[in-house]
Amino acid sequence: GGSKGDVPEDANAHCPGTQSEEAGKADSCAGCPNQQICATAPKGPDPDLVAIAERMATVKHKILVLSGKGGVGKSTFSAQLSFALAEMDHQVGLLDIDICGPSIPKMLGLEGQDIHQSNLGWSPIYVESNLGVMSIGFMLPNPDDAVIWRGPRKNGLIKQFLKDVDWGEIDYLVVDAPPGTSDEHISIVQYLQATEVDGAIIVTTPQQVSLIDVRKEINFCKKVGVPVLGVVENMSGLRQAFTDLKFVKPGLAGEIDATEWAMNYIKEKAPELLSVVACSEVFDSSKGGAEKMCHEMGVPFLGKVPMDPQLCKAAEEGRSCFADQRCSASAPALKSIIDKLIKTK
Repeated sequence: GGSKGDVPEDANAHCPGTQSEEAGKADSCAGCPNQQICATAPKGPDPDLVAIAERMATVKHKILVLSGKGGVGKSTFSAQLSFALAEMDHQVGLLDIDICGPSIPKMLGLEGQDIHQSNLGWSPIYVESNLGVMSIGFMLPNPDDAVIWRGPRKNGLIKQFLKDVDWGEIDYLVVDAPPGTSDEHISIVQYLQATEVDGAIIVTTPQQVSLIDVRKEINFCKKVGVPVLGVVENMSGLRQAFTDLKFVKPGLAGEIDATEWAMNYIKEKAPELLSVVACSEVFDSSKGGAEKMCHEMGVPFLGKVPMDPQLCKAAEEGRSCFADQRCSASAPALKSIIDKLIKTK
């Protein structure tokens, strides 16, 4: 193959490379399945990468939040990480590049907001004066509309977010990526390659079916040169205040709500139970969970966050779990992880 640019896997022998001026025109290109594409594609470095580097020059730290599977709480973690950094008086931006499943507007309480443009570019939507958000969710006329896009169009929007959003001078840009290792991940790494990404946080749940894909995510980061800042084990057991539990009596006709009866009985017979926190293992972690996997793969383990119904409620309502004492099971765990992350960086 040639020494200039990339050489496709199915290219002919002596391929000059896709970025060469001879691409698609050299004698060795005859009969190659890529000949027409190479001949018409623009050559040389992408000029937009210069614009992205200039825009990102005002961002001190860039953190990707990744997951191997969907539904592990990645966006919830991204949202609460952004809330926490903002509450530490940092200037924070949260960029949602989950093009087909943008949940960040909901989790930040920003549904129904519209993007505004100025001579400086697209303006983020602000939760607080030091927490700005950008998502395709702000661009959909109807929140129920499906985004049915192929890779190139997704990549184009990600590039536009990085090139045109006016974040200003900020301390942290948190990038919430879709699950897996698809076009969006390759694009964000490629577009930010010259801007020094701090690294990636990978979110998982404890069971093996999730950890299998997290290993792939870690290997992806290693291959593309993105440091793994650490792995977070989310939904690590259920923790719930005893007073928040509901009780049912099973019967032939179905279940009967017995919560009021049970609580009255406990108040009378065992009131000390009312201050107890109920714990349960929801997912199988008998194989050691994320902590063991991190030890095996040589990446940092940041900590565990229990499954907390109050945290789920905070996400649904678009608010910080650190603003009050309701998320007593999850907020301290998240705070410990974020403190560890800040100390590391």
